[in-house]
Amino acid sequence: MNKYLKISIVVVTCIAVGFLSGQATQSSVTTWFPTLVKPVFNPPAWVFAPVWSTLYIMMGIAAGLVWSRIDFEREVVRKALIFFAIQLALNALWSILFFGLRNPFLAMIEIVLLWLMIYETYIKFVKIDKIAGYLFIPYLFWVSFASVLNASIWWLNK
Repeated sequence: MNKYLKISIVVVTCIAVGFLSGQATQSSVTTWFPTLVKPVFNPPAWVFAPVWSTLYIMMGIAAGLVWSRIDFEREVVRKALIFFAIQLALNALWSILFFGLRNPFLAMIEIVLLWLMIYETYIKFVKIDKIAGYLFIPYLFWVSFASVLNASIWWLNK
C-alpha cells in the first residue's frame, strides 16, 4: 500500500471518529452547554468545527506519514501508532464525558491524560518523521487551550 493511501485511510478514520463523537454528544451541545457559565475567553461555537476538522486532517496526515515508514522501522512505528490510537480514543472519550455525561470534572481529569498521550505521540512521531511530529504541535496547543477552558467551565459551574 502506498504512502498516500495510508494517509487517506488515517485521515478518514480521524474525521470519522470526530464525526461520531460529535454526533453522540450533539444534543448536549445545543441544550445543556449553552446553559453553562463560560469564561470570557470561550471561543464562539462556530470556531470548534473548522478547528477540529483541521486538527483531525493534520493528525491523519501525521499518522499516515509514520505508517508509511513501517517497512523500515517496524517496531518503532508500531509503538507510535499504538500511542496514536490511544490518544484518538481518549479524544473521543472526552466528548462523551463532557457532553454525553455532562461531567466537566471527569472530562477535566481525562483531558490531562489525553494531553500526555498527545505529547508522547508527538515525541514518537517526530523521531520517525519530522513533519509528522510538527503536524501534532497545533493539536497539542489546542488541547492545552481546551484543558484551560474545560477547567474554567468546571470551576465556574461547580
